[in-house]
Amino acid sequence: MHVQEWLDTVPAAAVYAVVGLVIGLESLGIPLPGEIVLVSAALLSSQHGDINPVVLGACATAGAVIGDSIGYAIGRKGGRPLLAWLGAKFPRHFGEGHIATAERSFEKWGMWAVFFGRFVALLRIFAGPLAGVLHMPYWKFLIANVLGGIAWAGGTTAVIYYVGVVAESWLKKFSYLGLVLAVLIGLTSMLIIKRKAKKMQSAAHEAEAEAEAVPAAAE
Repeated sequence: MHVQEWLDTVPAAAVYAVVGLVIGLESLGIPLPGEIVLVSAALLSSQHGDINPVVLGACATAGAVIGDSIGYAIGRKGGRPLLAWLGAKFPRHFGEGHIATAERSFEKWGMWAVFFGRFVALLRIFAGPLAGVLHMPYWKFLIANVLGGIAWAGGTTAVIYYVGVVAESWLKKFSYLGLVLAVLIGLTSMLIIKRKAKKMQSAAHEAEAEAEAVPAAAE
């Protein structure tokens, strides 16, 4: 069953709890579809008055911040053996290549990797645990964590909610043309931030290629 259809069958309080829990677990380091659940719930809130978008955004933000903080604590205590264990259990998400890419992003961008990592699925899972493993000062991590959580969770909720409201209103007047325009306008701001985050990943990959090329040239 589609996520939105399932959410539509449970009470509003349960929707808040599910969104906060799924995002929290994803931020902690467990690969779950946090963004899909958040987008589905935000769109649902635009169609039903029982779900308050402000409360939804607050629950999503709280889940993101708390989950990341727990992940940070686990990563700081578990260290690199924890990453090795996760790689064995979840090779698709915590393979050596993924970990290396995320680590280079952290080393190059620091706090910005935590902030923009919110908008990239790979870094969203890694941010908390990896920041702990690399012993990033907690106050720096907390600032980036809170700001990133608000920007991603709150921003996503607001954008999708208003896209849903506008689309429903426009559909009554302009049919599907209104829906297309509403979606394009509403998602533009999210795409800009995601593009910035992906540039960070691309820069990390380029740095890796250059580092591998140097030993090869020396040989």
